[in-house]
Amino acid sequence: MNFPENLKYTKEHEWLLVEGNFGKIGITEYAQSELGDVVFVDIDPNISEIKNGEAFGTIEAVKTVSDIYAPVNGKVIELNKSLSESPELINSDPYGAGWMARIELANPEEVSNLLDSNAYKSLVGQ
Repeated sequence: MNFPENLKYTKEHEWLLVEGNFGKIGITEYAQSELGDVVFVDIDPNISEIKNGEAFGTIEAVKTVSDIYAPVNGKVIELNKSLSESPELINSDPYGAGWMARIELANPEEVSNLLDSNAYKSLVGQ
């Protein structure tokens, strides 16, 4: 299982790639493997902000439906429109083409509250 060291992680299995004052959000390889085949991603196309720890969408898989939680506060810049036609990108490329949202960080210092790859590995027993 892959745990990229350039990402930050939440205990709820989201990842955040920080790029200056911006970030990309997705779910981890571990999370997608637990969910199974992803068949639908539901994020309000009109969402303008996300709040740390609050759900901002859902992922529907063959096994279950799961909330997507915001790892930090931020202004939504872009949603991954590819997921509406190809939600399976979350399974095939969770850290690349399967990203969900791009945000402008409201407070970059919040990132320090997230887990690094070693802490996340420990969390999931790897």
